[in-house]
Amino acid sequence: MSSFSTRALTLLSSVFGACGLLLVGVAVSTDYWLLMEEGIVLQQNQTTEVKMALHSGLWRVCFVAGPEKGRCVASEYFTEPEIEITTENTANILKMVRTATPFPMVSLLFVFTAFIISNIGHIRPQRTILAFVSGIFFILSGLSLVVGLVLYISSINDEVMNRPREAEQFFHYHYGWSFAFAASSFLLKEGAGVMSVYLFMKRYAEEELYRPHPALYRPRMSDCSDYSGQYLHPDNWPPPKRGRSASDVSSDISIHTLRNPAVTYTRRCVQ
Repeated sequence: MSSFSTRALTLLSSVFGACGLLLVGVAVSTDYWLLMEEGIVLQQNQTTEVKMALHSGLWRVCFVAGPEKGRCVASEYFTEPEIEITTENTANILKMVRTATPFPMVSLLFVFTAFIISNIGHIRPQRTILAFVSGIFFILSGLSLVVGLVLYISSINDEVMNRPREAEQFFHYHYGWSFAFAASSFLLKEGAGVMSVYLFMKRYAEEELYRPHPALYRPRMSDCSDYSGQYLHPDNWPPPKRGRSASDVSSDISIHTLRNPAVTYTRRCVQ
């Protein structure tokens, strides 16, 4: 059951990470984040006449009605584009939403890095730290994206609140499918991050479970242990018998050394 759950987490984190990367990539590269429409209200028959309609993204604005109909203009971040916009508030909205652009780009970079690290960790599961690192990058990518979404929404709401309300004019706006892709990507990336961190915890716990206990290792005899040190003292050597020569005593010591290999090992360590 444990191995099955580990495989399921590996598969789900990969699928969630890939979908999050795909959705945020599509959202950043398309221009359907915001759709706006403004015009006048005809008092005679209470109908509306659209003066301008457009859809915009992070990099481009495309007009679908009005004098600029059929024209797409790149969003200029340092200079003003030469386009005709009906009201100043609409132009201010297009200016303010540019402040949110860096955060989706950072989010895209983070999720790409997390996806690469996550796949390397799946190929080499023994490197458990890679699952943790990829999870952190997934979570940071989601946080960066949600900061950009909040700034994007607040910029639009501020300009809409400051817009003068006139009975003969109308203004409508709503968020497009590019914005919905970005919001869905946030949920997928956070899910992938949580699963990657949990996968790291499971792999680490399995490593600790199958790691041998230190008591199973055979202790190594050292030159400073009591067992080996007792052979270094001449007091522990066999006493020489009376009436024997120095050469006989030396022979007895050599025989005792051969019978006790620890003496040879200890002497070798001391040297």
